[in-house]
Amino acid sequence: MINKKSVFYRFFYPTLFVTILWVIKVIELTLHISFAYYGLLPRTLSGLMGILTSPLIHSSIHHLFSNSIPLLILGGIIFYFYKAIAFQVFFWIYSITGLWVWIAGRAVYHIGASGLIYGFVAFLFFSGLFRQDKRLLALSLLVTFIYGGLIWGILPLQQGISWESHLLGFIAGAIIAFFFRKEGPKIERFKWEDEEDEIVTE
Repeated sequence: MINKKSVFYRFFYPTLFVTILWVIKVIELTLHISFAYYGLLPRTLSGLMGILTSPLIHSSIHHLFSNSIPLLILGGIIFYFYKAIAFQVFFWIYSITGLWVWIAGRAVYHIGASGLIYGFVAFLFFSGLFRQDKRLLALSLLVTFIYGGLIWGILPLQQGISWESHLLGFIAGAIIAFFFRKEGPKIERFKWEDEEDEIVTE
């Protein structure tokens, strides 16, 4: 039986984060200003602040909307299935992606939360593989089916797109999945694995 209160709680934080993104965009539009220069400018002292602020800023309503749905879905999944480590996963993907872009990105302003999205996708996909959990493997396949097309975003094919954020966010998510491979939800193993363990033990 699904606990409605628990579901609400798990999706509360991703919803709160996305709400903050929309409030920032509404402020920009209302005051007719742009926060783009608070983005991440690699290898500059002022750009260091962008590690924190760049995922909060979006170039347009379309840009923000296209990021909002994946953030809600993927963030909700992480907070639902990985509740014990969800905040750590969010923090490390957020921080590491920003730091790596600051070190290795092109010398232009990088804005948007798509690096987070790529990190979430990689985390969910590789977590299922590393943990060999039947539920998480199924979840990995579902995420791959829905967001598999994002793979093209890690290549420098389109101008005006921070492919560095996509690529480095994806790598960060994979590394964090490996780091937390023994933490998170209790592993549900395949039946044949349990039987094999019983045979070996006896």
